[in-house]
Amino acid sequence: MSALISFRRQRIGGPTIKNFADPLFEISHTCQSPNTEISDVRPEYRDFSFRRRRKESKRPVFADRCVHDGCVSRCRVWALPQQIWSPSFHHSTCQHAIRPCNCGVPQLLFTGDRSDEVGEFRWSQKILEMDNAYAELRQAVETAELVDAHAHNLVQLDSTVPFLSCFSEASGKALSFVPSTLNFKRSLRDIAELYGSESSLQGVQAYRSSTGIEKISNMCFKAAGISTLLIDDGFVLEKMLSIEQHRDIVPFVGRILRIEHLAEEILDEGIKHGRSWTLDTFTNIAVKEGTTDVDKVVGLKSIAAYRSGLEINTNITRKEAEEGLAEVLLAGNPVRIINKNLIDYIFVHSLEVALRFDWPMQIHTGFGDKDLDLRQANPLHLRNLLEDDRFLDCRIVLLHASYPFSREASYLASIYHQVYLDFGLAIPKLSVHGMISSVKELLELAPLKKVMFSTDGYAFPETFYLGAKRAREVVFSVLRDACNEGDLSIPEALEAVTDIFAENAKMFYKINNAVKSRVPRPISDTLSKLDNHVKREFNSTQQEVVLVRVIWVDASGQHRCRVVPQKRFDNFVKENGLGLTCASMGLSSAMDCPADETNLTGTGEIRLIPDLSTRCRIPWVMQEEMVLADMHSKPGQVWEYCPRETLRRVSKVLKEEFNLVMNAGFENEFYLLKSQLRDGHEEWVPFDSSRYCATSAFDAASPIFHEVVNALQFLNIDAEQLHAEAGNGQYEIALHYTTCTNAADNLIYAREVIRAVARKHGLLATFVPKYTLDDIGSGSHVHISLSQNGQNVFAASDGASRHGMSRTGEEFMAGVLHHLPSLLAFTAPIPNSYDRIQPNTWSGAYLCWGKENREAPLRTACPPGVPDGIVSNFEIKAFDGCANPHLALAAIIASGVDGLRKHLSLPDPIDENPDILRDKLQRLPVSLAESVEALANDTALESLLGEKLLVAIKGVRKAEIKYYSQNKDAYKKLIHQY
Repeated sequence: MSALISFRRQRIGGPTIKNFADPLFEISHTCQSPNTEISDVRPEYRDFSFRRRRKESKRPVFADRCVHDGCVSRCRVWALPQQIWSPSFHHSTCQHAIRPCNCGVPQLLFTGDRSDEVGEFRWSQKILEMDNAYAELRQAVETAELVDAHAHNLVQLDSTVPFLSCFSEASGKALSFVPSTLNFKRSLRDIAELYGSESSLQGVQAYRSSTGIEKISNMCFKAAGISTLLIDDGFVLEKMLSIEQHRDIVPFVGRILRIEHLAEEILDEGIKHGRSWTLDTFTNIAVKEGTTDVDKVVGLKSIAAYRSGLEINTNITRKEAEEGLAEVLLAGNPVRIINKNLIDYIFVHSLEVALRFDWPMQIHTGFGDKDLDLRQANPLHLRNLLEDDRFLDCRIVLLHASYPFSREASYLASIYHQVYLDFGLAIPKLSVHGMISSVKELLELAPLKKVMFSTDGYAFPETFYLGAKRAREVVFSVLRDACNEGDLSIPEALEAVTDIFAENAKMFYKINNAVKSRVPRPISDTLSKLDNHVKREFNSTQQEVVLVRVIWVDASGQHRCRVVPQKRFDNFVKENGLGLTCASMGLSSAMDCPADETNLTGTGEIRLIPDLSTRCRIPWVMQEEMVLADMHSKPGQVWEYCPRETLRRVSKVLKEEFNLVMNAGFENEFYLLKSQLRDGHEEWVPFDSSRYCATSAFDAASPIFHEVVNALQFLNIDAEQLHAEAGNGQYEIALHYTTCTNAADNLIYAREVIRAVARKHGLLATFVPKYTLDDIGSGSHVHISLSQNGQNVFAASDGASRHGMSRTGEEFMAGVLHHLPSLLAFTAPIPNSYDRIQPNTWSGAYLCWGKENREAPLRTACPPGVPDGIVSNFEIKAFDGCANPHLALAAIIASGVDGLRKHLSLPDPIDENPDILRDKLQRLPVSLAESVEALANDTALESLLGEKLLVAIKGVRKAEIKYYSQNKDAYKKLIHQY
């Protein structure tokens, strides 16, 4: 591997050169190539004295520019006074003998014999190793796949968008100065070299006109090496190509939905057709329009920095948003939303949608065109948003390196798990020094796994080429310097190349090499959580989705579904819904016909409208999907009996009146039963007979739980813990808390998972409260907390509180305790529920509450990690697996709202077994009939939940009471329904 190069031996005066056999010598080039060119020494190094051994003479021997054939960047050579610098050569056979320049080849260190007039000098082995290592790094950079995570549409050649915009953010008269910018001069040479055209603006434009958009696009994107393109099509340009047309250029194109542009389009269209706007109408249409093509959208984007700044008010009130909407509408057509209150309202609601669909949010930060107030584009203004508990699971990427706030962005990415960085626009629009320093600043604190490439290309294919070319050069320079300075090893730098250019974006935007259609998720995580077994099962499934299950839960808590072919679902059902009889919300667990006194009959029809944010592949049947449905009287008009809408409606009351959000986390208890024959009849008996938390019980069910947990993770549902319960064959899975609407959705899917996986193993999983009267009952205990501005406000702020909870928390919980007898009609909805709610069974039989008292129906909890004496949530134990979770949580919120409105207080807690105090405590309803009677007298719940809905609920409950009182053993069949 020794490379021989001949040099005339000379002396050099000046500083000592380390690692040289002879520290005092001078060299000059004697390459045999006739093409050798050596330029004048750079001015900053003219203080070097060059002397021949026999005849003193100053002679420049340094090449100013690296021009050897292998150096793609043709970059400038840099040197330091204490380093010797040999010339570089045009001739391809000559060795590239320079210190590290932007092309990555290190300086040459020499050894030789001074006695000869011409000496032969060899590369040292260490330098050869360095050269090979940097060559490997350069090769990795030059050949890396590029995922362009932020760009805009191309335009036709005859568009009026000025070509000078390719080089600058300037517009109007300011464009006349663009040709004197560093970026223009550098970039124009690069474009001309790519095209083989004259290196002038006129020459490049002539080539473009004669070649055509299709050919130059293919040239630029091929040279750029871009495999994936994510387009924000909200930046509207004249004669721009559609997203579909870009798919002819790049293998995969995803859409980034710009939220402000979508809102303006909707309002413009409404004004054009004379629509009367309300905030709710605007919000509903915006959500519907924004989620129409969910399979094409990979993320959202906000340009709030351009309109009102990044200091987002996450607690914007309804009144403020309505006033903002009115102001915008008053300004007329075309709509441009600049009102800060409306911008903040749109931003916050978009984050909620992003969470539902597991979409990340791109945020413009740092520099831009003249519409932007740079002072308001500093990402540090986002601190309040990033601290908001509601949005901790929403992935956020700060665009454009946040330049000139790159260090601030790096800091945010280092301390907030949800913050990522993208350096598009800063590259290639800054100077070389600016690009390198900006990326270095991003990497000062930010993890390498959080930094992503993009071009921010738009209008002209050349912008994509320049962005990719410069990014490769800058990333190489930055990573090479990191290796030189000891921050990275070469293998670590090689990994960083693939991460920055592709892998980070693939993980962040949930895209992969197969470019499969994206599947929206109900919460925040993704396929990356799965173990290898499930990943293999998913990836090996080549069949397309065949069927889609449209699921709803009725008033009696039963899961029901309609199934349609996937093609019909996408072409028709997702927009128009499915027809369903109005009687569907009047069915009891006893029979499939509407119960008396529900006011619901077989006359009339509603629409099941899929909530596409809940659409997901079914883990146990990979050729099917499932989706939860809302109930509409007609598309766009929610039916007043819809359970999911009821929960949303009362949640809105809680938010608007008290600025509170209720969170919920469920503990699911269930039995695993196996079938056996006795006297020719099938019986279902416990799968296991071990005791509470027995390791042997978990061992027996471990294969089942591995599949259950994997399936839940596939659906982005987090299981916090699982164990064997006290009953024979009884188990529990606790789910992570989340907002109540998500928690209800998650509970439905969790029940589906548990039953399906058990069925796969030949078992039956049942959530029936008391499947057998001689064993422990099963509950679905729910833990409740309150958030305000992203902070838990159920807990006391300090230890001074009497019960460890805030006044707000106490009033809410007091409302729940006050209405608990009525609440049981929702949380314990069948007669069998009351066989479970008995004294001394940890189910809560008396109207009381206690601190960590598991015999009380309401228990305040201080879980690990919470300071002693402070409670973070309270548990409702009188809640079981037959409850419709949306209706039950809605009733809980309604009870809490009443407590807040009336400023109710809690009585003293019960710190012992309430059954000991049975003579002093009120017994909770001992039957469903008593609970229904309490509900009939509860005007507060009726006003909040709706009179018609409560009439239906009471009618269904009365039908349950009548049937099971007449059929004493009928409860035994419930294991097949719940």
